Amino acid sequence: MPRDNKKSKRIILELLHNPKGDLTKYKIAKETQTNISWVISFLRKLEKEKLTKGTKVKDYNKLIEFYIKLDKKPKTYEFLLQDPIKYLKQIKKQYLLTTYAAENFTSHHLFLSRYDIYIKKEDLNNWKKELFKKGLIGKGNLRLIIPHDEYIFKYVEKRKGLNIVTMPLLMIDLKKEGGVCIQAYEYLMKHVHR
Repeated sequence: MPRDNKKSKRIILELLHNPKGDLTKYKIAKETQTNISWVISFLRKLEKEKLTKGTKVKDYNKLIEFYIKLDKKPKTYEFLLQDPIKYLKQIKKQYLLTTYAAENFTSHHLFLSRYDIYIKKEDLNNWKKELFKKGLIGKGNLRLIIPHDEYIFKYVEKRKGLNIVTMPLLMIDLKKEGGVCIQAYEYLMKHVHR
């Protein structure tokens, strides 16, 4: 496998977003900007693990777990902001809302204790500069997350004027977050991906 696992994670994301097996190997290679031979090799590995059959997902939960094993812990920055939703609706920068807030906007099971947002690494200084003016630094209600691969920004849903991660990404993030998020993950797994 590639050392940074980016290509493998991209392939898994494509499969999680298209679990019925509708994608061809060529389409996956094109979407993930991966060599077709790597896609074929990696899909064989997933089949050996009984996670997929061709490009069809056989075990959605275990495929998410496989993705999480490949993922490195991202850098995060925390702030305390008076009204994160109002702020996010006004800004022009690219972001993706995830975990507690994203789950709260989709299935309403978690208490909205923190707003976690993915941002692009190149935008970090602008975010920090702006948030220093509007809020406080340190453990608070807004966490900026710098993903290792900006490929995730491909997967965005608009809800109530906000950019939210798609369901597969939300499920990955809930499972990674652990704690009470696991209950929300299990609910989504039961009711969204039967």
